[in-house]
Formats: sequence, C-alpha cells, structure tokens
Amino acid sequence: MNFPEMKIGDLVCRIPIVQGGMGVGISMAGLASAVANEGGIGVIAGAMIGIDEPDISTDPAVANVRALKHEIQKARSLSSGVIGVNIMVALTHYADLVKGAIEEGIDIIFSGAGLPMDLPEYLTPGAKTKLAPIISSGRAARLICQKWLSRYNYLPDAFVLEGPMAGGHLGFKPDQIDDPKYCLENLLKEVIGAIAPIAAAKGITIPVIVAGGIYTGQDIHHYLSLGASGVQMGTRFVATHECDADIAFKENFLKATKDDLIIIKSPVGMPGRAIKNSFLEDVASGNKMPFTCPYHCVKTCDRTKSPYCITLALAAAKKGKFRNGFAFAGANAYRVDRILSVRELIESLRLEYSAACA
Repeated sequence: MNFPEMKIGDLVCRIPIVQGGMGVGISMAGLASAVANEGGIGVIAGAMIGIDEPDISTDPAVANVRALKHEIQKARSLSSGVIGVNIMVALTHYADLVKGAIEEGIDIIFSGAGLPMDLPEYLTPGAKTKLAPIISSGRAARLICQKWLSRYNYLPDAFVLEGPMAGGHLGFKPDQIDDPKYCLENLLKEVIGAIAPIAAAKGITIPVIVAGGIYTGQDIHHYLSLGASGVQMGTRFVATHECDADIAFKENFLKATKDDLIIIKSPVGMPGRAIKNSFLEDVASGNKMPFTCPYHCVKTCDRTKSPYCITLALAAAKKGKFRNGFAFAGANAYRVDRILSVRELIESLRLEYSAACA
C-alpha cells in the first residue's frame, strides 16, 4: 500500500513526510530538493544560513537573507516539488528571513523556538505561502489560533507538533522530557482536541504533523492512525547521501550509541538533545572559556554567560570538525546504521508502512 497524500490547504504532497529543518547548514537546497522530488516537503533551515557569507559578521541580516534566497532558488532549480523553510522565532533577524522567504514564493514556512504570534503579518497580497507553527502542547496551539484569529482573521495552515524525543532544541522542561505524560501520543490527542473546534467553526481542518522519534514506516502508520496528517523526520535524513553536511557529520550518527544521546543546556536557554563528545564534556566540566560573540544570532542567547557560541559549534560540526563543536540528534539516532540515498530511505519507509497496513 502506498502512502496517503498530505494536504495543507491547496498544497498537496504525494507522501505525508516533512524533512525537518536542521541548522546550521545541515538541511540546505541539496537535501530539501531531494526530499521534494520524492513527494515530501523538503525544508531548508534558516538558522545562520549565511555562516559562510563574506559579510556575515559585519551585516548578518543581509548575509543571511541573501543566503536563504539563494538556497530557495537553488532548490527550485533542482525540484518542482514542495519546498519549505524553517525559521526560528528566536532568531534576531527572524522578520527579515520570513519576508525574504515569502518574496521568493516559498511554499511553506515552519516556525518554532518560540511562538510565532505575528507570522501572518508578513504575508503579502497574493502570497500563497502556507504558515505552520511548531508547537509542543495543545495550549500553545490554542493560543496561536486565538491570537491569529483576533489579529489577522487567519488560522494556521498546519501545525508541527514536536515531542520530547526530537533532536535539537526542545520545548519542554528537563523533567518533562522523560515523563510518559508528555509522550507524543498524548500530546497529539491534546493538540487535536484543542484545535478541532476552532477549525470546525471556520469550516476547515488544520492538519497536525508529528515530530520527534519517528523512525520507521510503522511509526508513520501508528501516528496517522491516531489522527496525524503527516510526520516530520530529521535524524533519518541526516544519514543520506544528499544531506548537506560533511560525511564525518553523518558518520558521527553511525557511531553513536544510545548512551551517547544526552540532554544539554543550550546557550539559547532551552534544553537540547545532542550526541555526546569531548567538546560537550569540556563544557560540562566548565572548561570552555568566555568568547566574543560575532553574530548576535539568537535573541535568547545570554552572551555574557554562555561558555561557547552555539553557531560556531554547530558550523564546525557540520564541516566534521567535532573538536570545536557537536551535533544535535533525535532520540533514535543510535539506530542509524548506514547512509542511504533519499530515494532508498523513502522506499524503505514505504515498504514498512505497507507492511503495517496489512
């Protein structure tokens, strides 16, 4: 049995899979276009996307927007499928990046790391860009719906519900991450219950895309059977040939054990899941020295107290230089055992989904 389609307004995806946006530089045009070509939503990560631009330190807003537009154009040249961007609310130049993506006619904007309360404000007349907040609770979903309705007479085109098994920054308190009460199944029921009456009153449906710990086609079948319209997967797409990171970054996932996946306190003020290495061990031991912040990229980063620059750390890791950085990863990263093409990965997920349907 084939995957069902996923519809987000008038946007139709052949398969119900969103490739998670992974910064700094992990998911760019190469990965996004490959996923889009297979019928899913390929996502370019906006977080410090201009890290290699020559003026990134002197004019980061211009550099990042230029780089984002370039990656969108590149992805469009490689695919006629659905292309999205992930733009974190916490980014200092959030508004500039959102405007730039809409100017390029991006199909959908995913926005989390904070509640994107003013996101519809940036839509221009005639823009077809869909807006999908990333949330971690029914309360957040309800609040966004209420604010968007009252301010803009607009409801989200979709929600991404990210559970505590996700990689990177998590929208949970540390003691909630392993609490069964906050498992993705419970959160999905809560979110659907929160938004269904609001959507029904407007005569629409708001699809919910679940994220965090989804690894197999059986997982996809499980969450679709619970009412999700699609899934977002990040970790699985790291271990693909088309992922834009260095091969050493991908091999780091192949080597990871379950015990290597740890929760860290990120400089941006949120807990995050990462692969343990000597860099993070030095941070935990208090060995990292104060630094000069070159980018001021995240509004919530306390540069006076942070032991390291997260942008520089993630950028180094993307290039395979783990002495100076680390990789974020989902809770199931230890299960990754080989690098596939995006097409091979999607086909394996399809076969697993079909078996689960039997």
